[in-house]
Amino acid sequence: MNQGNVALREREAEIIVTERTWDGREVEYKEKRVYSFIKRAFDITASLLALILLSPLFLIVMLLIFVTDPGNPFFVQQRAGKDCKMFNIYKFRSMHKDAEKRKKDLLIHNEADGPTFKIENDPRITKIGSFIRKTSIDELPQLINILKGEMSVIGPRPFIPSEQEKLPDQRLLVKPGLSCYWQIGGKNSLPVEEQLELDFKYIEDRSVLTDLKIIFKTVAIVFKNDNY
Repeated sequence: MNQGNVALREREAEIIVTERTWDGREVEYKEKRVYSFIKRAFDITASLLALILLSPLFLIVMLLIFVTDPGNPFFVQQRAGKDCKMFNIYKFRSMHKDAEKRKKDLLIHNEADGPTFKIENDPRITKIGSFIRKTSIDELPQLINILKGEMSVIGPRPFIPSEQEKLPDQRLLVKPGLSCYWQIGGKNSLPVEEQLELDFKYIEDRSVLTDLKIIFKTVAIVFKNDNY
């Protein structure tokens, strides 16, 4: 066998690492180089094209947010990314400017299972905020994070540091994403154990076909207005 063929096989070989979480679960991570290249190329193309096509919508939403509650129409927050490296995530602001300060007074009403915080009829949400959340428009600025390489279109959802501290780091062996298995299967209504199982399942199953299936299901949910 010539050296060129040997080098090609080495480049295409999968590097397999088995990680054990704090609860004893083993997670098999495969470094898929060809898949990773295709995924990044898709992320760049899709996010850039979407940002261009959706720019009129961005301007309208920014104006509505400012008129409803004057201030920065964007919400910037630190999240845990791949290998728990921190980054600033971008979202359209759906709450009043003092939402973070008021959160501590509402913690006793938390209805979410696990590390996340969620209550029905959250008084911090603005009128336009309720609409953009229901339609997932508030998540669109994360296309900037995808273009920058901090996120991917598909991957485990990124949590704030205090929430991620309560979860196994192994769920972030890959880049966090705009959508994932549990986003299309129940979102925050799923118990945290099921959310983690689905995150680990994605890490082990991830492929171009898997990503495409999640993308199509996510789009279907958004258009059906079935945002959990």
